[in-house]
Amino acid sequence: MTDQLDVSIIMPALNEAQNIGDAIHDCQDALDQMGIKGEIIAINDGSTDQTEAKIKNHMELDPRVRLINHERPKGVGASFWDGVDNARGNFVVMLPGDNENDPMEIFRYYSLLNSVDIVIPFVFNTEVRPFFRNVLSFIYRFIINTTFLVNFHYTNGTVLYRKTLLDELEYRSDGFFFQTDILVRTVKHGYLFAEVPYRLGMRAQGVSRAITFPSLFQVIRGYLRLVRDIKFQPKSSVPKTFVEGSQTANRHQVRGKAAGSGR
Repeated sequence: MTDQLDVSIIMPALNEAQNIGDAIHDCQDALDQMGIKGEIIAINDGSTDQTEAKIKNHMELDPRVRLINHERPKGVGASFWDGVDNARGNFVVMLPGDNENDPMEIFRYYSLLNSVDIVIPFVFNTEVRPFFRNVLSFIYRFIINTTFLVNFHYTNGTVLYRKTLLDELEYRSDGFFFQTDILVRTVKHGYLFAEVPYRLGMRAQGVSRAITFPSLFQVIRGYLRLVRDIKFQPKSSVPKTFVEGSQTANRHQVRGKAAGSGR
């Protein structure tokens, strides 16, 4: 029987041989500094360079590093869900293998999980990204917030999730829209979350694949599916239930007891 871990770091990587080593090392350091019992699940998403070899080098040195291999690229969403299904941690977070994200920026908020079930970072140093990408991000956020009546500052970052929330989702988006899909579904359901400021770094090597025509198509398809599910599905009269052991469930139980006692 494997001991339960605190956090599983899911690290998708496609041809990130130049960055994956530093990304893994930074996560190891962050776990050590914060005293968090965790693991790093690196997903080699069909790489044709030395990404797999680099991951295996770290596996030999640290048993916390694990490897999932995709024979062909499946995309970041599918890689994330593969990581979730193999995670041993109570919480999961995705930190891509491009080493653009400092794991300490999200783990500094780890204690918030004593009060909420999701911690959502938003980038405050937007100047590190090109102007065009910031404009697209603003438009994207406006569309999501106005469509689903939410108020997210960012939805595509290194979000900390309670794993059991993800396990109960009936639908899994596997494209670039997957993070937004998860957040809208869970927050609209009523799960407690916190948004926190996050400092983004810059890629040391390579080019981001976040803005491409295939990824844009995936986002549009995911958005339309979410609109259908949220806006046009019949509303259930059954009271909402929450995952047992979640902070949201605990809070509702406390409220229920208080109401029952007449307070």
